[in-house]
Amino acid sequence: MSRILIVEDEPRLSQLMADYLQHAHFHTEQTGSARQAMALAKKEHFQAILLDLMLPDGDGMEVCKAIRQHSQVPILMVTARVDEVDRLLGLELGADDYICKPFSPREVVARVKAVLRRANPQQDSSDPTLTLDEERYEAVMGSQRVALTAIEFALLATLARHPGRIWSRDQLMDEIYQDHRVVSDRTIDSHIRKLRRKLSDGDDQSHDWIGSVYGVGYRLEQP
Repeated sequence: MSRILIVEDEPRLSQLMADYLQHAHFHTEQTGSARQAMALAKKEHFQAILLDLMLPDGDGMEVCKAIRQHSQVPILMVTARVDEVDRLLGLELGADDYICKPFSPREVVARVKAVLRRANPQQDSSDPTLTLDEERYEAVMGSQRVALTAIEFALLATLARHPGRIWSRDQLMDEIYQDHRVVSDRTIDSHIRKLRRKLSDGDDQSHDWIGSVYGVGYRLEQP
């Protein structure tokens, strides 16, 4: 898994970014110190750095400049500074992207993935993507179609409506059996097993698309 260094002195914001990145299957390391950020970047290997510009013991611009003396690790600057001069200066110092506060945590994850794809273009084609073709009741994995039954498709579409949300068996039954027929909750487990197998067969990276939370239910995992 890719390791991301988060340099942010606001603990709640730092943890929020860490939570979303971890959910997207990244490993994270956090620090709120400019000095520690430079030390970590020098002695450890990261695939990307999220760097706040306003730190209590230094300026993020200087941190970026120091890191660039020994590393070309992708750096995404995160800041409340929206002035064009700051933005251009950050890019001139070697930043790969610039994210202005306030921002959506999902945007941060998307920006990190985009920067990593640019840094590793050979890996781009193998990044698993899942889309749904409602006309054919199929899941499309990249360019490969995965044929599903109507119930399997309805189950996957329900999970995909809110990726990461945990759905109980009862909730899933209510969603996929609109006629309110009486079925065992273990029927959901059977459909999940078949759905996992079909998605795994269509995914060269064997990404576990459907996660389970013991005693609670299921959720769609994102790559």
